[in-house]
Amino acid sequence: MADLFQDVSAGGGRCVAVLVPYPVDKAYDYLVPNDMEVEPGDYVLVPLGNRQVTGVVWGEAHDDVPAKKLKTIIHKYILPPMEKHMCDFIDWVARYTLNPVGSVLKMALNVPAALEPPLTTTLYYLKTEGDKLTPTQDKVIKALGSQKMMQADLARSAGVSAGVIKTLADKGVLSTIEAASPPPCCNPKTDFSNISLSPEQQKAANSLTGAVSAQKADILMLDGVTGSGKTEVYFEAVAKTLAMGKQVLILMPEIALSNAFIDRFEKRFGCKPALWHSSLTPANRRITWRGIAESQCRVVVGARSALFLPFSDLGLIIVDESHDGSYKQEEGVIYHARDMAVVRGHLSNAPVVLASATPALETMHNVWEGRYQHIRLPERHGGASMPDIHIIDLREDKPARQSFLSPTLLEAIKETTEQGAQSLLFLNRRGYAPLTLCRTCGYRFECPRCTAWLVEHRHPNGLNCHHCGYGIPIPEKCPECGEEDSLAPCGPGIERIEEEAKSHFPDARIAVLSSDISEDQSELRKMLDQIRRHKYDIVIGTQIIAKGHHFPKLATVGIVDADIGLHGGDLRAAERSFQLLHQVAGRAGRELGVQGRVFLQSFNPSSRVIEALASGDRDQFLDVEAEERKAANMPPYARLGAIIIFCVDEDVTIATARNLAKCAPNGPGLVTYGPAQAPLYRIRGRYRYRFLVHAEKHLNIQKAISDWRALVKIPSTVKVQIDIDPQSFL
Repeated sequence: MADLFQDVSAGGGRCVAVLVPYPVDKAYDYLVPNDMEVEPGDYVLVPLGNRQVTGVVWGEAHDDVPAKKLKTIIHKYILPPMEKHMCDFIDWVARYTLNPVGSVLKMALNVPAALEPPLTTTLYYLKTEGDKLTPTQDKVIKALGSQKMMQADLARSAGVSAGVIKTLADKGVLSTIEAASPPPCCNPKTDFSNISLSPEQQKAANSLTGAVSAQKADILMLDGVTGSGKTEVYFEAVAKTLAMGKQVLILMPEIALSNAFIDRFEKRFGCKPALWHSSLTPANRRITWRGIAESQCRVVVGARSALFLPFSDLGLIIVDESHDGSYKQEEGVIYHARDMAVVRGHLSNAPVVLASATPALETMHNVWEGRYQHIRLPERHGGASMPDIHIIDLREDKPARQSFLSPTLLEAIKETTEQGAQSLLFLNRRGYAPLTLCRTCGYRFECPRCTAWLVEHRHPNGLNCHHCGYGIPIPEKCPECGEEDSLAPCGPGIERIEEEAKSHFPDARIAVLSSDISEDQSELRKMLDQIRRHKYDIVIGTQIIAKGHHFPKLATVGIVDADIGLHGGDLRAAERSFQLLHQVAGRAGRELGVQGRVFLQSFNPSSRVIEALASGDRDQFLDVEAEERKAANMPPYARLGAIIIFCVDEDVTIATARNLAKCAPNGPGLVTYGPAQAPLYRIRGRYRYRFLVHAEKHLNIQKAISDWRALVKIPSTVKVQIDIDPQSFL
């Protein structure tokens, strides 16, 4: 007993549970040193095996391990503790998605360097106003104001060279100090500029600001047509939240490409928002993460991962383009950021705004059930009108042989170009052609690692797999029959549409926009800015062009193949197609004086999606979609859970699937379908089988799947992925 007492006192008399960011289901007990005070949420360094890892104090110890076997906390980081609502959120996400709680914590602790004291750098500040400054030097003084800024940031903000700043420092106008780099968006000004809202916008803004003032976890659906000014409306809620001293999170599907949004934010609040996305440098991630934890970053604009940032006083969450499919995380911890944002808002007692012109059926179902407040903006802002919709029946208005643009669409582009406006051709298919085959023997080029055809590209020339990255040069002869000059591209991609557009409009300035064409996101951002400034006459793009962009001179939109996405077994195929095409069409005619026209090319103009787009009756489309889902007892009227198993050994994959099938849950209100080969049976060399669990809405589908999973010993070479509320069925 004396030895035990000695061990405990050496480490301290108290034990706490510490959660580490690894795939573990529980927090581990650790001793607290005598000279250390810790509380739940504190960030600490602890020994784990032969490593030292960061973790978070998760509560009191479990007391299920003798004290003499416990290890001691090594270090406590000087940082505000993780808020209880954030810890509760991590626990909730783990339970809902059936992931280890440590795996969820890893998403919140993905910048371990931010826990260390920030590095210092040289900051410039205004020492004296100075006399006889040049206009260029005056720009620096105005950009700096009362702030302290790094030389590079100050030069970029003022639009001058570093030499101008050095000259001001030599003259004694500026002085320097060694200090930590200030985090972004420390001091947004709620009254930096005044925005003139229409009566409808003001009414909507009042609803949002009222929810912010009440500090209740309300969910508000901001439902506005494309170009209705939803951003300006929710900016009023942002201003109200800032005035109350709280933080704001704005989620966007493609924040790395949203230069125009960032500019609008800066014009409204006098500074750029803090950004959070995968392209941030490690230094920016470290500064931003710590700034958020210390309540210095006031507004964060980020992709779905920003939901797991350590906000200390979150007062408002906005999910822009809330219908967008990229909010679904499909790897690692699988979750839907829109739904998890609602949960985080509830736990933080903060209102959540879901903004969209084409809200998801799940969202509208919650509106109909009275769970969400519905705020509508039915008209475009500033007097602009909705575009005219024209359906082109490709069975009647046929393109020329080996062409894909109908005579009617070509004539519309010609008229638009002659009038000095812009046209957009949309095709959601990258590359030159989705398939290349031999005209002699019928051989088709397939990826050796995936169940997918190789896509032909001309920039640069090659055949590539869009799933694993495998690629080969285009061969001169067929590898099967040896015939030369027999390989033919089948179907169009955007590169082929570019080729056709150039043949019809040789003098037009044409831009092609997709993730394949540009080397990095900075190049894409640059191209988007050039489109906004009318440096191009014709823009050809994939779905990247539908992400809420505003092009003032865009008058005509041509949707090359409106039928893409309408086929297959996906229960949301019609809804997704409608959303995508509606968003693309909404790029046309957004400025007063520019009448928009949209041309949809289709072989099936009588389909429900095409007719809904032509009539502009979105609500009727949603009503019919809801009736069909209800009749089929599919979400949002029931629940689904997908189980995907994959392994490089096909036999092991099949055997594991069969073992799982023997004890699959079935009963009243609960049915398990499968196992079945996934539509994409092999990806990156791994074979895949799928199960689908269908449950009545009142049943606990997570418990059924968790209990089932525990019954079968899974080989170490097999990975089992659980997707609650699946969006993809591939």
